[in-house]
Amino acid sequence: MLEGFKNIPKIPELQKRIFSTLLLLFVYRIGTHVPTPGIDTTALAAFFEQAKGSLLGLFDMFAGGALSNLSVFALGIMPYISASIILQLLTVAVPHLEKLSKEGEAGRRKITQYTRYGTVILSIIQGFGIAVGLENMAGPNGASIVINPGWAFRLMTMITLTAGTAFIMWLGEKITEKGIGNGISLIIFAGIVCRGPVAIINTFRLVSTGEMGIFVIVLLLIMMVVVVGVIVFVESAQRRIPIQYAKRIVGKKMYGGQTTHLPLKINMAGVIPPIFASSIIMFPATIANFIPHPWMKTVADILVPGKWGYEALYVAFIVFFCYFYTAVTFNPVDVADNVKKYGGYVPGIRPGKKTAEYIDSVLTRLTFSGAIYVSAVCVLPSILVSYFNAPFYFGGTALLIVVGVALDTAGQIETHLLTRQYEGFMKKGRIVKRR
Repeated sequence: MLEGFKNIPKIPELQKRIFSTLLLLFVYRIGTHVPTPGIDTTALAAFFEQAKGSLLGLFDMFAGGALSNLSVFALGIMPYISASIILQLLTVAVPHLEKLSKEGEAGRRKITQYTRYGTVILSIIQGFGIAVGLENMAGPNGASIVINPGWAFRLMTMITLTAGTAFIMWLGEKITEKGIGNGISLIIFAGIVCRGPVAIINTFRLVSTGEMGIFVIVLLLIMMVVVVGVIVFVESAQRRIPIQYAKRIVGKKMYGGQTTHLPLKINMAGVIPPIFASSIIMFPATIANFIPHPWMKTVADILVPGKWGYEALYVAFIVFFCYFYTAVTFNPVDVADNVKKYGGYVPGIRPGKKTAEYIDSVLTRLTFSGAIYVSAVCVLPSILVSYFNAPFYFGGTALLIVVGVALDTAGQIETHLLTRQYEGFMKKGRIVKRR
Protein backbone atom coordinates (compact mmCIF):
# COMPACT_ATOMS: atom_id res chain seq x y z
CA MET A 1 0.00 0.00 0.00
CA LEU A 2 2.79 2.43 0.89
CA GLU A 3 4.47 1.71 -2.44
CA GLY A 4 1.21 2.46 -4.22
CA PHE A 5 0.77 5.77 -2.39
CA LYS A 6 4.04 6.97 -3.95
CA ASN A 7 2.16 7.06 -7.25
CA ILE A 8 -0.35 9.65 -5.97
CA PRO A 9 1.58 12.63 -7.47
CA LYS A 10 1.42 10.88 -10.86
CA ILE A 11 -2.42 10.89 -10.86
CA PRO A 12 -3.77 14.46 -11.22
CA GLU A 13 -7.39 13.50 -10.45
CA LEU A 14 -6.53 11.76 -7.18
CA GLN A 15 -4.13 14.55 -6.24
CA LYS A 16 -6.94 17.08 -6.81
CA ARG A 17 -9.35 15.08 -4.64
CA ILE A 18 -6.86 14.84 -1.75
CA PHE A 19 -6.09 18.56 -2.01
CA SER A 20 -9.83 19.40 -1.97
CA THR A 21 -10.32 17.22 1.11
CA LEU A 22 -7.46 18.88 3.01
CA LEU A 23 -8.63 22.36 1.98
CA LEU A 24 -12.21 21.77 3.17
CA LEU A 25 -10.97 20.26 6.45
CA PHE A 26 -8.76 23.33 6.91
CA VAL A 27 -11.82 25.57 6.45
CA TYR A 28 -13.61 23.50 9.09
CA ARG A 29 -10.73 23.92 11.54
CA ILE A 30 -10.72 27.68 11.01
CA GLY A 31 -14.43 27.80 11.87
CA THR A 32 -13.86 26.04 15.21
CA HIS A 33 -11.90 29.13 16.34
CA VAL A 34 -14.48 31.76 15.31
CA PRO A 35 -16.32 32.60 18.57
CA THR A 36 -20.04 33.17 18.95
CA PRO A 37 -20.72 36.84 19.90
CA GLY A 38 -21.78 37.81 23.41
CA ILE A 39 -19.68 35.26 25.37
CA ASP A 40 -17.09 35.85 28.10
CA THR A 41 -14.46 33.39 26.82
CA THR A 42 -12.48 33.43 30.09
CA ALA A 43 -15.48 32.39 32.21
CA LEU A 44 -16.47 29.80 29.59
CA ALA A 45 -12.98 28.28 29.57
CA ALA A 46 -13.02 28.06 33.38
CA PHE A 47 -16.41 26.32 33.28
CA PHE A 48 -15.22 23.70 30.78
CA GLU A 49 -12.09 23.09 32.83
CA GLN A 50 -14.42 21.92 35.59
CA ALA A 51 -16.53 19.84 33.19
CA LYS A 52 -13.50 18.11 31.60
CA GLY A 53 -14.49 14.62 32.72
CA SER A 54 -18.19 14.97 31.92
CA LEU A 55 -20.13 14.22 28.76
CA LEU A 56 -19.49 17.82 27.67
CA GLY A 57 -15.83 16.85 27.35
CA LEU A 58 -16.80 14.00 25.01
CA PHE A 59 -19.06 16.31 22.99
CA ASP A 60 -16.20 18.82 22.77
CA MET A 61 -13.92 16.05 21.47
CA PHE A 62 -16.34 15.22 18.64
CA ALA A 63 -16.72 18.95 17.90
CA GLY A 64 -12.94 19.36 17.69
CA GLY A 65 -12.79 21.81 20.63
CA ALA A 66 -15.51 24.05 19.12
CA LEU A 67 -17.87 23.66 22.11
CA SER A 68 -15.33 24.75 24.74
CA ASN A 69 -14.69 27.87 22.60
CA LEU A 70 -18.43 28.16 21.84
CA SER A 71 -17.48 28.86 18.26
CA VAL A 72 -19.91 29.03 15.35
CA PHE A 73 -19.31 25.27 14.91
CA ALA A 74 -20.07 24.47 18.58
CA LEU A 75 -22.86 21.99 17.76
CA GLY A 76 -20.54 20.13 15.40
CA ILE A 77 -21.92 17.53 13.01
CA MET A 78 -23.95 15.67 15.67
CA PRO A 79 -27.36 17.20 14.73
CA TYR A 80 -26.85 15.91 11.19
CA ILE A 81 -25.99 12.43 12.50
CA SER A 82 -29.05 12.49 14.80
CA ALA A 83 -31.27 13.51 11.87
CA SER A 84 -29.78 10.70 9.76
CA ILE A 85 -30.57 8.17 12.51
CA ILE A 86 -34.16 9.42 12.79
CA LEU A 87 -34.67 9.23 9.01
CA GLN A 88 -33.20 5.71 8.81
CA LEU A 89 -35.47 4.53 11.63
CA LEU A 90 -38.48 6.17 9.98
CA THR A 91 -37.57 4.53 6.66
CA VAL A 92 -38.35 1.16 8.26
CA ALA A 93 -41.62 2.39 9.83
CA VAL A 94 -43.05 4.88 7.26
CA PRO A 95 -44.16 3.36 3.91
CA HIS A 96 -43.57 6.61 1.96
CA LEU A 97 -39.94 6.81 3.09
CA GLU A 98 -39.45 3.08 2.46
CA LYS A 99 -40.75 3.60 -1.07
CA LEU A 100 -38.37 6.54 -1.58
CA SER A 101 -35.40 4.45 -0.41
CA LYS A 102 -36.12 1.94 -3.19
CA GLU A 103 -36.42 4.55 -5.97
CA GLY A 104 -32.69 4.76 -6.62
CA GLU A 105 -30.79 8.03 -6.82
CA ALA A 106 -33.91 10.26 -6.97
CA GLY A 107 -35.29 8.71 -3.79
CA ARG A 108 -31.96 9.01 -1.98
CA ARG A 109 -31.76 12.70 -2.89
CA LYS A 110 -35.22 13.26 -1.43
CA ILE A 111 -34.29 11.47 1.82
CA THR A 112 -31.07 13.53 1.98
CA GLN A 113 -33.20 16.66 1.64
CA TYR A 114 -35.41 15.54 4.54
CA THR A 115 -32.25 14.85 6.57
CA ARG A 116 -31.08 18.42 5.97
CA TYR A 117 -34.41 19.80 7.17
CA GLY A 118 -34.21 17.60 10.26
CA THR A 119 -30.66 18.82 10.92
CA VAL A 120 -31.80 22.44 10.91
CA ILE A 121 -34.71 21.69 13.27
CA LEU A 122 -32.49 19.78 15.74
CA SER A 123 -29.84 22.52 15.56
CA ILE A 124 -32.45 25.18 16.38
CA ILE A 125 -33.62 23.18 19.41
CA GLN A 126 -30.09 22.49 20.67
CA GLY A 127 -28.89 26.02 19.91
CA PHE A 128 -31.76 27.58 21.85
CA GLY A 129 -31.26 25.16 24.75
CA ILE A 130 -27.54 25.99 24.94
CA ALA A 131 -28.25 29.74 24.81
CA VAL A 132 -30.75 29.50 27.70
CA GLY A 133 -28.40 27.28 29.67
CA LEU A 134 -25.44 29.64 29.22
CA GLU A 135 -27.48 32.52 30.66
CA ASN A 136 -28.02 30.52 33.86
CA MET A 137 -24.40 29.42 34.27
CA ALA A 138 -21.36 31.12 35.71
CA GLY A 139 -17.65 30.43 35.95
CA PRO A 140 -15.91 29.21 39.13
CA ASN A 141 -15.42 32.80 40.33
CA GLY A 142 -19.11 33.65 39.80
CA ALA A 143 -18.52 35.61 36.58
CA SER A 144 -21.41 35.41 34.12
CA ILE A 145 -20.61 33.57 30.89
CA VAL A 146 -23.09 35.66 28.86
CA ILE A 147 -22.25 39.35 28.67
CA ASN A 148 -25.77 40.63 27.85
CA PRO A 149 -28.46 37.99 28.56
CA GLY A 150 -31.86 38.24 26.91
CA TRP A 151 -33.83 37.28 23.84
CA ALA A 152 -31.41 39.06 21.53
CA PHE A 153 -28.58 36.80 22.73
CA ARG A 154 -30.77 33.67 22.54
CA LEU A 155 -31.91 34.32 18.97
CA MET A 156 -28.44 35.34 17.83
CA THR A 157 -26.85 32.23 19.37
CA MET A 158 -29.55 29.94 17.99
CA ILE A 159 -29.18 31.33 14.45
CA THR A 160 -25.36 31.35 14.63
CA LEU A 161 -25.04 27.75 15.84
CA THR A 162 -27.67 26.50 13.37
CA ALA A 163 -25.89 28.23 10.48
CA GLY A 164 -22.58 26.73 11.64
CA THR A 165 -23.98 23.19 11.67
CA ALA A 166 -25.56 23.72 8.23
CA PHE A 167 -22.18 24.87 6.90
CA ILE A 168 -20.41 21.81 8.39
CA MET A 169 -23.07 19.60 6.79
CA TRP A 170 -22.34 21.27 3.43
CA LEU A 171 -18.58 20.78 3.95
CA GLY A 172 -19.10 17.07 4.68
CA GLU A 173 -21.18 16.58 1.54
CA LYS A 174 -18.61 18.42 -0.57
CA ILE A 175 -15.77 16.28 0.83
CA THR A 176 -17.71 13.13 -0.07
CA GLU A 177 -18.50 14.48 -3.55
CA LYS A 178 -15.29 16.29 -4.53
CA GLY A 179 -12.72 14.78 -2.16
CA ILE A 180 -11.72 11.35 -0.91
CA GLY A 181 -13.42 9.36 1.85
CA ASN A 182 -16.64 9.94 3.80
CA GLY A 183 -16.94 13.65 4.55
CA ILE A 184 -18.87 13.38 7.83
CA SER A 185 -16.49 10.76 9.24
CA LEU A 186 -13.45 12.79 8.16
CA ILE A 187 -14.79 15.90 9.92
CA ILE A 188 -15.12 13.93 13.17
CA PHE A 189 -11.69 12.39 12.51
CA ALA A 190 -10.14 15.86 12.05
CA GLY A 191 -11.74 17.13 15.26
CA ILE A 192 -10.38 14.22 17.32
CA VAL A 193 -6.88 14.30 15.80
CA CYS A 194 -6.55 18.08 16.27
CA ARG A 195 -7.26 17.62 19.97
CA GLY A 196 -4.26 15.28 20.21
CA PRO A 197 -1.61 17.96 20.97
CA VAL A 198 -3.83 19.41 23.73
CA ALA A 199 -4.24 15.94 25.28
CA ILE A 200 -0.47 15.36 25.16
CA ILE A 201 0.22 18.73 26.82
CA ASN A 202 -2.37 17.98 29.53
CA THR A 203 -0.75 14.59 30.10
CA PHE A 204 2.69 16.14 30.66
CA ARG A 205 1.09 18.71 32.96
CA LEU A 206 -0.47 15.95 35.05
CA VAL A 207 2.91 14.18 35.24
CA SER A 208 4.73 17.37 36.27
CA THR A 209 2.22 18.08 39.05
CA GLY A 210 2.40 14.50 40.32
CA GLU A 211 -1.26 13.68 39.54
CA MET A 212 -0.15 10.93 37.15
CA GLY A 213 2.86 8.64 37.45
CA ILE A 214 5.26 7.42 34.77
CA PHE A 215 3.97 3.88 35.27
CA VAL A 216 0.44 5.02 34.40
CA ILE A 217 1.71 6.76 31.24
CA VAL A 218 3.51 3.60 30.12
CA LEU A 219 0.41 1.53 30.88
CA LEU A 220 -1.79 3.90 28.83
CA LEU A 221 0.66 3.81 25.91
CA ILE A 222 0.70 0.00 25.96
CA MET A 223 -3.10 0.00 26.12
CA MET A 224 -3.29 2.35 23.12
CA VAL A 225 -0.94 0.18 21.05
CA VAL A 226 -2.89 -2.98 21.94
CA VAL A 227 -6.24 -1.34 21.14
CA VAL A 228 -4.97 -0.01 17.80
CA GLY A 229 -3.58 -3.45 16.93
CA VAL A 230 -6.90 -5.13 17.79
CA ILE A 231 -8.83 -2.55 15.72
CA VAL A 232 -6.60 -3.03 12.65
CA PHE A 233 -6.77 -6.82 12.94
CA VAL A 234 -10.55 -7.06 13.41
CA GLU A 235 -11.40 -4.39 10.81
CA SER A 236 -9.36 -6.34 8.25
CA ALA A 237 -10.77 -9.75 9.23
CA GLN A 238 -13.34 -11.49 7.01
CA ARG A 239 -15.59 -14.55 7.09
CA ARG A 240 -15.46 -15.95 3.56
CA ILE A 241 -18.45 -17.94 2.36
CA PRO A 242 -17.41 -20.16 -0.61
CA ILE A 243 -19.41 -19.68 -3.83
CA GLN A 244 -19.27 -22.27 -6.61
CA TYR A 245 -20.39 -21.32 -10.14
CA ALA A 246 -21.75 -24.05 -12.40
CA LYS A 247 -20.36 -24.53 -15.89
CA ARG A 248 -22.39 -22.98 -18.70
CA ILE A 249 -22.03 -23.44 -22.45
CA VAL A 250 -22.72 -20.31 -24.51
CA GLY A 251 -22.32 -21.03 -28.23
CA LYS A 252 -19.11 -22.99 -28.56
CA LYS A 253 -17.52 -21.64 -25.38
CA MET A 254 -17.80 -22.89 -21.81
CA TYR A 255 -18.12 -20.39 -18.94
CA GLY A 256 -18.13 -20.77 -15.18
CA GLY A 257 -16.97 -23.71 -13.17
CA GLN A 258 -14.93 -21.45 -10.92
CA THR A 259 -14.89 -21.09 -7.15
CA THR A 260 -14.92 -17.71 -5.43
CA HIS A 261 -16.10 -16.41 -2.07
CA LEU A 262 -18.46 -13.90 -0.49
CA PRO A 263 -16.46 -11.79 2.01
CA LEU A 264 -18.32 -10.74 5.18
CA LYS A 265 -16.52 -8.41 7.60
CA ILE A 266 -16.73 -9.11 11.32
CA ASN A 267 -17.66 -5.47 11.89
CA MET A 268 -19.91 -4.69 8.93
CA ALA A 269 -21.09 -1.38 10.44
CA GLY A 270 -17.58 0.08 10.88
CA VAL A 271 -17.37 3.20 13.07
CA ILE A 272 -21.05 4.09 12.59
CA PRO A 273 -22.42 2.42 15.81
CA PRO A 274 -20.24 4.38 18.31
CA ILE A 275 -20.84 7.64 16.41
CA PHE A 276 -24.61 7.06 16.32
CA ALA A 277 -24.68 5.91 19.96
CA SER A 278 -22.73 8.97 21.10
CA SER A 279 -25.01 11.25 19.10
CA ILE A 280 -28.17 9.78 20.65
CA ILE A 281 -26.81 10.07 24.21
CA MET A 282 -25.35 13.54 23.68
CA PHE A 283 -28.59 15.18 22.54
CA PRO A 284 -30.51 14.95 25.87
CA ALA A 285 -27.35 14.99 27.97
CA THR A 286 -26.08 18.26 26.48
CA ILE A 287 -29.41 19.95 27.13
CA ALA A 288 -29.40 18.52 30.66
CA ASN A 289 -25.95 20.00 31.35
CA PHE A 290 -27.09 23.47 30.35
CA ILE A 291 -30.54 23.56 32.04
CA PRO A 292 -30.35 24.13 35.84
CA HIS A 293 -33.23 21.88 36.93
CA PRO A 294 -32.98 19.20 39.64
CA TRP A 295 -34.10 16.24 37.50
CA MET A 296 -32.03 17.52 34.57
CA LYS A 297 -29.01 17.63 36.89
CA THR A 298 -29.73 13.99 37.86
CA VAL A 299 -29.73 13.02 34.17
CA ALA A 300 -26.44 14.88 33.62
CA ASP A 301 -24.86 13.14 36.64
CA ILE A 302 -25.90 9.69 35.36
CA LEU A 303 -24.66 10.32 31.82
CA VAL A 304 -20.99 10.79 32.71
CA PRO A 305 -18.38 8.75 30.78
CA GLY A 306 -16.85 6.11 33.03
CA LYS A 307 -19.98 5.65 35.15
CA TRP A 308 -21.93 2.41 34.83
CA GLY A 309 -25.18 4.12 33.84
CA TYR A 310 -23.60 5.83 30.86
CA GLU A 311 -21.53 2.83 29.80
CA ALA A 312 -24.51 0.42 29.99
CA LEU A 313 -26.62 2.77 27.86
CA TYR A 314 -23.72 3.26 25.47
CA VAL A 315 -23.21 -0.51 25.01
CA ALA A 316 -26.95 -1.02 24.44
CA PHE A 317 -27.00 1.62 21.69
CA ILE A 318 -23.82 0.23 20.08
CA VAL A 319 -25.30 -3.29 19.90
CA PHE A 320 -28.57 -1.93 18.50
CA PHE A 321 -26.89 0.16 15.80
CA CYS A 322 -24.52 -2.68 14.84
CA TYR A 323 -27.53 -4.83 13.97
CA PHE A 324 -29.61 -1.96 12.56
CA TYR A 325 -26.94 -0.52 10.27
CA THR A 326 -25.89 -3.97 9.04
CA ALA A 327 -29.53 -4.75 8.20
CA VAL A 328 -29.86 -1.45 6.32
CA THR A 329 -26.67 -1.83 4.26
CA PHE A 330 -26.65 -5.60 3.59
CA ASN A 331 -29.63 -7.63 2.36
CA PRO A 332 -29.02 -11.43 2.36
CA VAL A 333 -32.06 -12.02 0.11
CA ASP A 334 -30.71 -9.73 -2.63
CA VAL A 335 -27.25 -11.30 -2.37
CA ALA A 336 -28.70 -14.84 -2.61
CA ASP A 337 -30.81 -13.84 -5.63
CA ASN A 338 -27.79 -12.35 -7.41
CA VAL A 339 -25.71 -15.47 -6.74
CA LYS A 340 -28.53 -17.68 -8.09
CA LYS A 341 -29.02 -15.40 -11.11
CA TYR A 342 -25.44 -15.95 -12.25
CA GLY A 343 -25.51 -19.69 -11.68
CA GLY A 344 -23.74 -19.70 -8.32
CA TYR A 345 -24.46 -21.61 -5.12
CA VAL A 346 -22.98 -22.23 -1.68
CA PRO A 347 -21.69 -25.84 -1.51
CA GLY A 348 -24.14 -27.93 0.51
CA ILE A 349 -26.84 -25.20 0.51
CA ARG A 350 -29.75 -25.01 -1.92
CA PRO A 351 -29.87 -21.79 -4.01
CA GLY A 352 -32.47 -19.12 -3.30
CA LYS A 353 -34.26 -19.00 0.05
CA LYS A 354 -32.01 -21.52 1.83
CA THR A 355 -28.90 -19.61 0.73
CA ALA A 356 -30.42 -16.34 2.02
CA GLU A 357 -31.19 -17.99 5.37
CA TYR A 358 -27.66 -19.39 5.61
CA ILE A 359 -26.04 -16.02 4.80
CA ASP A 360 -28.38 -14.32 7.31
CA SER A 361 -27.45 -16.79 10.08
CA VAL A 362 -23.72 -16.29 9.42
CA LEU A 363 -24.20 -12.51 9.32
CA THR A 364 -26.16 -12.55 12.59
CA ARG A 365 -23.35 -14.37 14.40
CA LEU A 366 -20.73 -12.07 12.87
CA THR A 367 -22.72 -8.97 13.85
CA PHE A 368 -22.96 -10.22 17.44
CA SER A 369 -19.18 -10.73 17.52
CA GLY A 370 -18.66 -7.31 15.94
CA ALA A 371 -20.97 -5.65 18.47
CA ILE A 372 -19.09 -7.23 21.39
CA TYR A 373 -15.76 -6.12 19.85
CA VAL A 374 -16.92 -2.52 19.26
CA SER A 375 -18.44 -2.32 22.77
CA ALA A 376 -15.26 -3.64 24.39
CA VAL A 377 -13.01 -1.27 22.43
CA CYS A 378 -15.19 1.74 23.23
CA VAL A 379 -16.03 1.02 26.88
CA LEU A 380 -13.13 -0.79 28.59
CA PRO A 381 -10.37 1.75 27.74
CA SER A 382 -12.73 4.61 28.72
CA ILE A 383 -13.28 3.08 32.15
CA LEU A 384 -9.51 2.71 32.64
CA VAL A 385 -8.94 6.25 31.42
CA SER A 386 -11.47 7.68 33.88
CA TYR A 387 -9.95 5.56 36.67
CA PHE A 388 -6.42 6.87 35.97
CA ASN A 389 -7.63 10.48 35.46
CA ALA A 390 -6.09 10.63 31.97
CA PRO A 391 -7.25 12.93 29.15
CA PHE A 392 -10.44 11.56 27.64
CA TYR A 393 -8.86 11.70 24.20
CA PHE A 394 -7.23 8.34 24.93
CA GLY A 395 -10.62 6.62 25.19
CA GLY A 396 -11.45 3.65 22.98
CA THR A 397 -14.18 5.52 21.07
CA ALA A 398 -11.69 8.08 19.78
CA LEU A 399 -9.17 5.40 18.82
CA LEU A 400 -11.80 3.31 17.02
CA ILE A 401 -13.03 6.30 15.01
CA VAL A 402 -9.52 7.54 14.16
CA VAL A 403 -8.18 4.12 13.12
CA GLY A 404 -11.41 3.07 11.37
CA VAL A 405 -11.72 6.28 9.33
CA ALA A 406 -8.00 6.21 8.48
CA LEU A 407 -8.28 2.61 7.21
CA ASP A 408 -11.42 3.42 5.20
CA THR A 409 -9.85 6.51 3.60
CA ALA A 410 -6.62 4.65 2.83
CA GLY A 411 -8.68 1.88 1.24
CA GLN A 412 -10.49 4.39 -0.99
CA ILE A 413 -7.19 5.93 -2.06
CA GLU A 414 -5.85 2.47 -2.88
CA THR A 415 -9.00 1.73 -4.91
CA HIS A 416 -8.44 4.89 -6.97
CA LEU A 417 -4.84 3.83 -7.58
CA LEU A 418 -5.82 0.32 -8.66
CA THR A 419 -8.57 1.65 -10.93
CA ARG A 420 -6.18 4.08 -12.60
CA GLN A 421 -3.55 1.37 -13.12
CA TYR A 422 -6.19 -0.93 -14.60
CA GLU A 423 -7.31 1.77 -17.05
CA GLY A 424 -3.72 2.49 -18.03
CA PHE A 425 -3.09 -1.20 -18.66
CA MET A 426 -6.13 -1.43 -20.95
CA LYS A 427 -5.08 1.67 -22.90
CA LYS A 428 -1.63 0.19 -23.50
CA GLY A 429 -3.29 -3.04 -24.59
CA ARG A 430 -5.44 -1.25 -27.16
CA ILE A 431 -2.45 0.63 -28.55
CA VAL A 432 -0.50 -2.59 -29.03
CA LYS A 433 -3.49 -4.25 -30.69
CA ARG A 434 -3.86 -1.40 -33.20
CA ARG A 435 -0.23 -1.75 -34.26
